[in-house]
Amino acid sequence: MERKVHYETVSQALEQLRLQGFTVDFNLKENCDSVSCNPDDYEIVDVYRYEGITDPGDEAAVYAIESSSGVKGVLVTGYSSTSEIFTDDVLKNMRRRS
Repeated sequence: MERKVHYETVSQALEQLRLQGFTVDFNLKENCDSVSCNPDDYEIVDVYRYEGITDPGDEAAVYAIESSSGVKGVLVTGYSSTSEIFTDDVLKNMRRRS
């Protein structure tokens, strides 16, 4: 069984994922449109969740995402009640790698 790594900070997770080839930033409008238009073409490879110790506004989730054509990138969102409904809907429609 492969051991899953949890990175201590969002920055560390983003850097390590970049080194693994997850180089597209799906938070950018031009890249987000491709994900939101065709969520069935994308798969969530991994998720890293971070909780703000003193500020719930610091809560975030880092999604490692890969397309069926091999495009790899990341999406960073809040995962509390303040997260965007649009992003939540797109992520719900993506497959999750098991």
